[in-house]
Amino acid sequence: MTIASPHPALLARAIPQVRGLDLILVASFVGLNAAAAQIVIPLPFTPIPLTLQTFAVLLTGSALGASRGALTLAIYLAVGALGAPWFSGGTHGLGGPTTGYLFGFLVSGFVVGKLAERRATHSVKMTFFAFFVGTVLIYSCGVPWLMVSTGMGLSAAIAAGLTPFLIGDTLKACVAGLLLPGIWRMIR
Repeated sequence: MTIASPHPALLARAIPQVRGLDLILVASFVGLNAAAAQIVIPLPFTPIPLTLQTFAVLLTGSALGASRGALTLAIYLAVGALGAPWFSGGTHGLGGPTTGYLFGFLVSGFVVGKLAERRATHSVKMTFFAFFVGTVLIYSCGVPWLMVSTGMGLSAAIAAGLTPFLIGDTLKACVAGLLLPGIWRMIR
C-alpha cells in the first residue's frame, strides 16, 4: 500500500514557505483564534459558552497544515495559560471547565492540518469529513475534562458540553465544505 505524499495545506500552497511569512501566518492565526474566542454567547444551562473558536481552530489546521496549525494553537494555548485574557470571554489560565476543549484545539488543529495536507479540503464531502474529525477530537478532550472539573457524570457532561453545540458545529462544517474547495479552485 502506498501512502500519498503530503500535499501542502491551503495557505502553504498559495504562499511559498518563507520563515518570515511563516511567522506572519502563525501570528495572524493566533490572533484569529483569540478574536474568535471573544465572540461569546453564554448559555445559562452550561459552563461552556458558544463561540466561533472551534471554527477558527478548524480553519487554522486546514489553512496552515499540521505543523504550522499545531504551532499556532500551541502558542495560543501557552500565552493564554500564562495570563493573556484571550480565552473565551477574556478569560485566561488553565483549570476551568473549558480547559479540555483548549487542549482539544491543539490536537484537532494538528489532525485537520494533516488531513488538509492529504487533500481533504479539496471537496465538499472531504472538507466536511475533516471538520467532523476535528470536532470529534475537540469534544473527546473537552467533555471528559468537563466531567473532572465540575463533577458531572457522563450524561450530564454530554448534555452540557456536547449536545447544545452539534447544530452549530454542523453548520460550521457545511460552510467550510462550501468555501474551502472553492478557494482551492481559485488558487489552481
